[in-house]
Amino acid sequence: MRSRAVLHRVASPLALLVLWQLASSTGVLPERLLAAPDKIAAAGLDLFRDGTLTSAIAVSLQRAATGFVIGAVIGVGLALVAGLSRIGENAVDPPMQMLRALPLFGLIPLFILWFGIGETPKVALVAFGVAFPLYLNTFAGIRGVDGKLAEVGQVLSLGRFALIRHIVLPGALPQALVGLRQSLGVAWLALIVAEQINANKGLGFMINDAREFLRTDIVVLGLLVYAVLGLVTDAIVRLLERRALAWRRGFLAR
Repeated sequence: MRSRAVLHRVASPLALLVLWQLASSTGVLPERLLAAPDKIAAAGLDLFRDGTLTSAIAVSLQRAATGFVIGAVIGVGLALVAGLSRIGENAVDPPMQMLRALPLFGLIPLFILWFGIGETPKVALVAFGVAFPLYLNTFAGIRGVDGKLAEVGQVLSLGRFALIRHIVLPGALPQALVGLRQSLGVAWLALIVAEQINANKGLGFMINDAREFLRTDIVVLGLLVYAVLGLVTDAIVRLLERRALAWRRGFLAR
C-alpha cells in the first residue's frame, strides 16, 4: 500500500519530466529557453567531477546555516520574552510586527550600505527572513498553551521555571516546529536572492556565471540544487517533529 502511494505521488513529476525531454528533443522547447533534462544531468555530472558543484553547495550551505542559526536565536529568544511576560510582549511585539511588514528583498540596498558587499549582508538577509516565522509561531504556541495545564502545575507546586520547562515549552513545541519549517523555506528563498549580491562563490555565483554564457542547463541545475536542499532540510525537520511529538500521536490515538 505504501509503495503504491509513493508511485502515485511520483507519477506526475515523472510524466512532466518525460514531456519536457520530448519537447526539447523535438525542438518544441528551444535550448536557449530551457535546456533538456539530459543536458542538465550531463552538466551536473561535469560540474560534480571537477568539484565546482560540491564547492558551491558547501559555500551556500555555510551561508544558510549561519544565517539560520542567528535568525533562530533571535526569533525564539524574542518569542520567549514576549510570550512569557505581558511587559515583554508590549516591548517586543510592536516593533517585530512593524519590521515583519518590511519587504525582505527591499532591504538589500540598505544591507549593502551597512555591511558592504561581502558575506555579512548575505547572512544578515537570511537571518532577517528566518527570525519572523519562528518568532510568530513560537509566540503563538506559548500563548496557545491551555491555561488548565498551568493550573495543574500550580496545584503540583511547580515554580515558574519548572512551569515553563515542563508545561509551557512542550505545549508550544508543535507550533514552534511549524515555524521552523516555514523559516527554513524562507532561508533558502532569501539565500537565492542574497547570493546575487556580488558573490564570487556559491550556487548563486555559479548561476550568475552561467547566465553570462547563456548556459540554461547550469542555471536550471543550480535552481534544482536549491530546491533539493530545501526539501532535504524540510525532511530533516519533519523527522525531528515526528520524534519530538511522539507523545502527541500516542495521546491522540486514545
